[in-house]
Amino acid sequence: MLLQKGWQTPTTQSNSKVIPNKHQKIRLIMWTEIDNKLHRKFTFTNFIIAMEFMQESALVMEKMNHHAEWKNIYNKVEIWLSTHDAGDVVTEKDHTLSKELDKIAIKFIA
Repeated sequence: MLLQKGWQTPTTQSNSKVIPNKHQKIRLIMWTEIDNKLHRKFTFTNFIIAMEFMQESALVMEKMNHHAEWKNIYNKVEIWLSTHDAGDVVTEKDHTLSKELDKIAIKFIA
């Protein structure tokens, strides 16, 4: 997911949409499946908010016993999801977790 503060024009990608927010508009790039993994990028306002997103996400992942591959660089968080027990392919667990991560991300841009 790509979350950016300020006005974002819609792209021609079919997996992109503009979501109005009380104070801003953001572009959400939806999850894509690449190499048997769900993938999404999130961009937050700053490093602290990115870390708060990761901390809250980690609690959900631990509760689900389903952990992501991810990386963080300053205000950006990139996530890949696949189910190791199923042979590193995308399963319903990954789709469920991706929806939970989206819910968490929205809280940090409201």
